[in-house]
Amino acid sequence: MKRSSGIRLCVTVAVGALSLALITGCSDGGSDKAESNTGSSTGDSARDSSKNTAKALSVAELKKRIITQGDVTGYKVGAVSGSPARAGIKAEEKCKPLLYPMSGLAPTVASAETNRMATAEKKPSAAATALEDMSDAEMDDALTASMSIDVTIVTLSSYDGDGAQKAVKAVSDAVADCASGFTAGSGGDEQKFSKVVAEKGPGTGDESVAFAANGEMDDTDGKSAVVHVDVVRHGNNVASYYTMNLGRMIADKAYTVPAAVVTAQSAKLK
Repeated sequence: MKRSSGIRLCVTVAVGALSLALITGCSDGGSDKAESNTGSSTGDSARDSSKNTAKALSVAELKKRIITQGDVTGYKVGAVSGSPARAGIKAEEKCKPLLYPMSGLAPTVASAETNRMATAEKKPSAAATALEDMSDAEMDDALTASMSIDVTIVTLSSYDGDGAQKAVKAVSDAVADCASGFTAGSGGDEQKFSKVVAEKGPGTGDESVAFAANGEMDDTDGKSAVVHVDVVRHGNNVASYYTMNLGRMIADKAYTVPAAVVTAQSAKLK
């Protein structure tokens, strides 16, 4: 039996295409140990410090506010493994605020940040047909169904002063500035994104921005892989949601950042 187009696409996505964005999403979510990064706020906010004196939360405080196992019905919540170092992400500077949330990092350098991975629990299906008895079309359908699972990386970050507002603006500006696509790299790998499209935000928090990024893939009959990101500000804290669904990518079907995850995280920031 010849290898099906769906299997070829799956293998390409998993080991080659979207290496910067998707490998992080495929990492193990079983642990409950959160990744965290710290740093200073950008220098631009210093001049406005007299107008906005909000103080950032600590990493420990953020870990109390980020979703954990049991907070989202129908999802397994655990650690993000393998987030790249911020300095190791290569792209035009104007486009980096798009890449950081796709790598489990805050959109801009924050005073504190942490992350979690929420993976939709797969519902039991009817008894599977033996592989040797499947046609190529049936194998494609079975593969697509088995991988049609929303995986969302939630990154929670906190800023001093008006850093959170500037972080959201940086993402909004990047969506416009990088709309025609860009090339990104991490760890020696390179990935081309053909376009970035603004989407409707989740409507929570004080302000939000959302976008879809189309990643180019080789040996997939011209198909692209689409991932989705929502960035929401709650006061001086920012919640970023990066979602991928390999099965939906294979079938070229639409999907979004799951509302259940956004709702659960928003509730912990009130």
